[in-house]
Amino acid sequence: MVKIFIDPGHGGTDSGANGNGLLEKNVTLNIAKRVRDMLTNEYSNATVKMSRTGDQTVSLTKRTNDANSWGADYFLSIHINAGGGTGYEDYIHNTLSDSSRTAKLRNTIHQEIIKLNNLQNRGKKKANFHVLRESHMPAMLTENGFIDTKADADKMKSNTWLNNVARGHVNGLAKALGLKKKQETGIFYRVITGSFSKKANAEERKRALETHGFESFIETYTSSGTTYYRVITGSFKSLDNAEERVAKLKAKGFDSFIVVQRT
Repeated sequence: MVKIFIDPGHGGTDSGANGNGLLEKNVTLNIAKRVRDMLTNEYSNATVKMSRTGDQTVSLTKRTNDANSWGADYFLSIHINAGGGTGYEDYIHNTLSDSSRTAKLRNTIHQEIIKLNNLQNRGKKKANFHVLRESHMPAMLTENGFIDTKADADKMKSNTWLNNVARGHVNGLAKALGLKKKQETGIFYRVITGSFSKKANAEERKRALETHGFESFIETYTSSGTTYYRVITGSFKSLDNAEERVAKLKAKGFDSFIVVQRT
């Protein structure tokens, strides 16, 4: 397993930067939790630990100590910038060369983030930040826009933007660290427009549906030793599409319901 330590900047009594009705500590936690959920839900060889999962005060020393004692493979610290600028930048420790493993990993992650965050690219930088200096594993700190610049802050209020920023981080981590996608389970939403113990009744329902323009098919299944004939009037990957079909069927006088099928 690849151990990824995610550090949402600030928290608790330390709100971080603020501006335009936002606090840095809240935005960083929002992004970090999305990164965590994407990693754990989508990748089979990633395990995640966070420096905080709520509005707690956590010292810088505890953050790096926790990552070090856990034996993390990568340390990712998520922050929001301030100071009247605009755009995205990230950091590794200033003692590291551009040919170091940390720098190479950062290059990959940086590239994936800027593809999706819709922010000006301020570049790849170096600094003597505690979390970069005291972590025993490759570490990177990201600065995702300026909270005191309205154009950037407006983005921070959008769920779509927050998801895109998280997705950029996840795509970069996956590419840099060799994460493996979980085998996807196919989910289909089937619209059932009648279930009958007699095949003739199912065939009659199928003919009636097709008269109204609803293409259907019959599927058999057994329950408690009895065979039933289900009339299927649509199988969809989107629940919205299945619900739309149910509404159209009901408008024509056909009662129907949705069942979830996993393949």
